[in-house]
Amino acid sequence: MGGKCPHRNVKKRRYSHKTARRTKFELKGDDMVYAQLNKPDEEITPLPVDEDLPGMGQYYCPHCDRYFSNITVRDEHFKTKRHKKRVKIMMGPAPHTQLDAELAAGMGMPDNGPKLMSM
Repeated sequence: MGGKCPHRNVKKRRYSHKTARRTKFELKGDDMVYAQLNKPDEEITPLPVDEDLPGMGQYYCPHCDRYFSNITVRDEHFKTKRHKKRVKIMMGPAPHTQLDAELAAGMGMPDNGPKLMSM
């Protein structure tokens, strides 16, 4: 009788700290980022100073929709595989939207055929 619990040695499988931090901040969807990148230059405004964002909101990657604490961290991010894949996606054709998904699932507007004219 007594002794240690046999289950104490089994460690729970948890998400890594990095994964939990990534999901903490809400990111825009691909279609919203794509629309923001394809705006004309006249509509793009400089970044406002925001105390709640990392680096006062001045170091931003528009392709990944992420803010960075300083310029060196942002420049290191530009060299990563994740950023390069994201740029490739955003420079290609428009990503799928919710409307595309609904139409593919058959949830779009009904097609009742040509309307008949009454005489």
